[in-house]
Amino acid sequence: MTPFDNLDWSASDGNEQLNLVRKASNTDMRVLARHYDWASHPETVLGWMMAQKSMDLSSALVVFFNGDPERFNYLAKRDVPQEYRGAARVLDNICLRVNSGFYRVRPGQKLRVRARLEKWLEYQQADRDEGRRGRWILDEAIIAGALNGAAKRRTDEKMPDMDAIRQPANAGIVQGLMAGLKQGRLVERLQRFLPQR
Repeated sequence: MTPFDNLDWSASDGNEQLNLVRKASNTDMRVLARHYDWASHPETVLGWMMAQKSMDLSSALVVFFNGDPERFNYLAKRDVPQEYRGAARVLDNICLRVNSGFYRVRPGQKLRVRARLEKWLEYQQADRDEGRRGRWILDEAIIAGALNGAAKRRTDEKMPDMDAIRQPANAGIVQGLMAGLKQGRLVERLQRFLPQR
């Protein structure tokens, strides 16, 4: 049971909900996102949750389909009713992040919306075959990893620590090289500054 289980979401505004969500652990936040009421404040609250790097691919797909993307997939942006434009923007952002690989597959995670996702991909292929396209096109290559068992990756497999190799914010060349030297990653740092062939 999370501290949010007894919360009455309908009795609070978007800013109050966002303040509560920001206090949630990563695990609780994923649960909250999967169960969030899209009729409440999706752009404010879901928009923030879905931009967090702790959000995983399975949860992102659950949230995407909870937003009923079928309703607006073939409408032009200007034709979406005003009261649903915020929700449509959240769906836009989730789709962009899925397609960019932003959401990672967590070891052992289950794809909770497998049937709905497979149906979506079938329709997407049918659209392609008929020369049509919807607003949200999920990248099959990204999704294939989840469908083909990437979620069963062994938990002892060492994933790279992106924060350890990321250049510090606002660091120039000298600071970047010094940070690389301190971390024993000078060669990696140097390669970033050399022209690529």
